[in-house]
Parts: sequence; C-alpha cells; structure tokens
Amino acid sequence: MISSDQIRAARSLLALSQTVVAEAAGVSVPTLKRAEGSGKIQASAKAIAAIRNALEASGIEFIDENGGGAGVRMREGK
Repeated sequence: MISSDQIRAARSLLALSQTVVAEAAGVSVPTLKRAEGSGKIQASAKAIAAIRNALEASGIEFIDENGGGAGVRMREGK
C-alpha cells in the first residue's frame, strides 16, 4: 500500500495538478484530496489503485519501505 506522502510527492515530482491526476485516475478531485490528506489514507483501495496506476503510467516508480523509508522516483527512461 502506498502512503499519502508518496501520492503527494509523486504528483509534485511530475508537476501535475490534482485535477489532472484525478482525471487520469478516473476519480474525483475530492477523492484525490482525501488520498493525499495527512495520516492514514481516507480513500477506497480501488481509488488508491487507480491513482497509483495513473501516476505509474506517467513515469513514477513507488519505492517500498526498505529500512530507509518509502519514497518515489522517476522511472528510468522517462
């Protein structure tokens, strides 16, 4: 599962607005805002998966917690 911090960081790294990401994911802007909120994600697993897929399609790679903390980066070649 990705975190709200990772979603915010990914969107920022891509320099995309909430509207653009929400449209790409097929979710509403309020749903994306809930997913980006502080603390535990307040959106359904289906919505989170759609947001993740949209961000990954845009070139983001999500990095799992590996002792150094979870994160995001641009996928090589993008």
